[in-house]
Amino acid sequence: MSDLRKTPLHALHLELGAKMVPFAGYEMPVQYRPGVMKEHLHTRAAAGLFDVSHMGQVILRHESGRAAVAEALEALVPADLLGLGEMRQRYGFFTNDAGGILDDLMIANRGDHLLLVVNAACKTADIAHMRAGLPGIDVDERTERALLALQGPEAEAVLGAILPEAARMRFMDVGVFPSDYGELWVSRSGYTGEDGFEVSVTAERAEALARALLSHDAVEPIGLGARDSLRLEAGLCLYGNDIDTSTDPVEAGLGWAIQKVRRTGGEREGGFPGADRILRQLRDGPARRRVGLSPEGRAPMRDGTPLFASAEGGEPVGVITSGAFGPSVGAPIAMGYVPTGLAAPDTMLWGEVRGRRMAARVAKLPFQPAGIKR
Repeated sequence: MSDLRKTPLHALHLELGAKMVPFAGYEMPVQYRPGVMKEHLHTRAAAGLFDVSHMGQVILRHESGRAAVAEALEALVPADLLGLGEMRQRYGFFTNDAGGILDDLMIANRGDHLLLVVNAACKTADIAHMRAGLPGIDVDERTERALLALQGPEAEAVLGAILPEAARMRFMDVGVFPSDYGELWVSRSGYTGEDGFEVSVTAERAEALARALLSHDAVEPIGLGARDSLRLEAGLCLYGNDIDTSTDPVEAGLGWAIQKVRRTGGEREGGFPGADRILRQLRDGPARRRVGLSPEGRAPMRDGTPLFASAEGGEPVGVITSGAFGPSVGAPIAMGYVPTGLAAPDTMLWGEVRGRRMAARVAKLPFQPAGIKR
């Protein structure tokens, strides 16, 4: 793994006994000594600390101010960015001309500029996409900063001991705060379904901040394995599995992220790549939908598992895009795409695993109730 990039917390991961694996061009911790199951349950019960420094942090500026940046970015993202409140954050996605999803991302209004957090595997392409599609906008990737995610019901108390302002933040608030670890860029958000924060810190202060957070009895380091099972229980999409250029936002169940002002009849209707298809899908409904699935038995159905409408015969009607054992649920869980006519909760489907068909029931998402603080 010598050709892989390393985050500023790499040495700390090794010290903590992490099992390291290649991920999105980086050497990342997949789990620590307790293992994925215990790490997952600890995050749900107390607080988990994740290294997400591999993700891209990008600032967009224009000499005319933030409104000019928001207006320009709306040509690439089907979201209301001009209406995004100051020091607030919004989920969005880049779309292509066919209506497919190039990447999903977080977009924050920080007064005179926007801060974007994009997926690690897509960040090079995303930055090129923005530089080509946003003439006159300064696209600045901030490679000098690390990114930590502190997630779980104890996250507020733990971060609040270091940064009292954190306790006053609402879900999707952002802030820039001085601290003993330098200037911290904080959002009250995450990707586990739990309350928590993402904290951007300079690379040279990242390990000191991580150690300070880990010094609390409530906090344990958590790897990519538990991060994946946590987000799956929360019904959240993983780019490259549940969403990609072959899926549009409506069939993916992400139409809620396209605000009324960008929809048909809205003040700024369309104007983004793939608008014809996406607005038509919003109006008429998609032919297929992303659904939750509860396989019978104890064996998970992994991504790529074909889905059938009957226990025998017939052609596949859908496919599982994410699947694992849900530690909080205590059973296998999955997500996938099926025809709209088969997407109603409690519909029975069959997944073919190693040549054998196993029953799976369509389930409501999320599998685990959200613990976020509104």
